[in-house]
Amino acid sequence: MQKMTNEDMLKIEGGTTLTASFLNAITRTGELILDLGRSLGSAIRRIYEKNSCPLD
Repeated sequence: MQKMTNEDMLKIEGGTTLTASFLNAITRTGELILDLGRSLGSAIRRIYEKNSCPLD
């Protein structure tokens, strides 16, 4: 195996690609955050309006 010099190391290029799986994961995370916000907002509104079901 050959030892690399600093000049060789500077020439190394790497990259990222946006795959469908990655974009799908980002989309699902966004949907999850929106759903949690809606649920929390509904719960706060019910408590504020005293429109919740009794827990007996």
